[in-house]
Amino acid sequence: MNKKFLISIVKTLLPLLLGIYLIWVFFSDMAKDPKKLEAFYTAIYNANYFWIILALILGVIAYFARAFRWKYVLEPLGHKTSFWNRYHAVMIGYLVNLTIPRAGEASRSAMLYRSDGVPFSSSFGTIIGERAVDLVVLASIAVLTAFIGFDDFFKIKSLIEIEFGAQTSGTQEGFPWKIVMYSVVLLIGIIFSYLLIFKNQFRQKFIGFSKEVFGGLLSIFKLKQPFGYLFQTAIIWCCYVAMFALPFQALEQTASIPFSGILLGFIAGSLGIVFTNGGIGIYPLLVGLVVASLIGEEHPADARAVGNALGMLIWITQTALMIVLGLISLALLPKNFSKENEPTIQSGE
Repeated sequence: MNKKFLISIVKTLLPLLLGIYLIWVFFSDMAKDPKKLEAFYTAIYNANYFWIILALILGVIAYFARAFRWKYVLEPLGHKTSFWNRYHAVMIGYLVNLTIPRAGEASRSAMLYRSDGVPFSSSFGTIIGERAVDLVVLASIAVLTAFIGFDDFFKIKSLIEIEFGAQTSGTQEGFPWKIVMYSVVLLIGIIFSYLLIFKNQFRQKFIGFSKEVFGGLLSIFKLKQPFGYLFQTAIIWCCYVAMFALPFQALEQTASIPFSGILLGFIAGSLGIVFTNGGIGIYPLLVGLVVASLIGEEHPADARAVGNALGMLIWITQTALMIVLGLISLALLPKNFSKENEPTIQSGE
């Protein structure tokens, strides 16, 4: 079997299998008590879906803003692109990320090359810069969350560590996730180091690719309209937070949770997306854990079930939105770029 094909299969299956396992954990915990499972389905059935729909609308606005923002870093590199082609590339990237973790960025660059002829390495560099900016914003939200909800922040951090076996509670032994993750990182580092040191062809390709990517990354500091870029970034993240916060109003038990608590759930869910394909399994589990800790005193009997219901509602509706929009974009994105049709593409904005 081809080595690259085998590696791609492993990269896809491992997070997917982890996600399936976490879905089993998600439901098996509630299945131990039929009342909890009933409370879970009741919460989903009785939810006010007006707030869910409003959150999805904000999600679409965020996707539009992300496509619009991309223009600001492509233009300094001399690339004029269509808004709709950028949008379709963004949505296809999201769709790919649901199947192969972190492969969406590469797919996004490939799609823009296919539609507008933008070199892969240049656009990929701008995406790396974009991810760096988004990481700074997310980290800032995390710091703000820890500051305004200090006690809850570290209480929930401990609950998550206990849930996933990073530490033990009493005599309960957890699965050694830390050891597994560190082992995987170490193995990847060893393989990469070997290729970089002993394989000249790999080393030359990596150096050349890195130079072009670095050029794309530097485009952030050459913006003609830096305030426009920052404004679109603000729109994206305000929409992200709002589309997470609005579903809290859909359930009676969670409608009174303070904004600091909502931010805790937002950070937990954002971190969960890193570990499995699109957050499958782990996103509703983490959000449910946070919500349950916030409403546990007021609703002790069904706190975990309601938390799980809200986490599942947010995850499944937003994932469904990305799948639908991604498939539409996959069908609509032009696939035969040529120099002859470049003026038509440039006229897209």
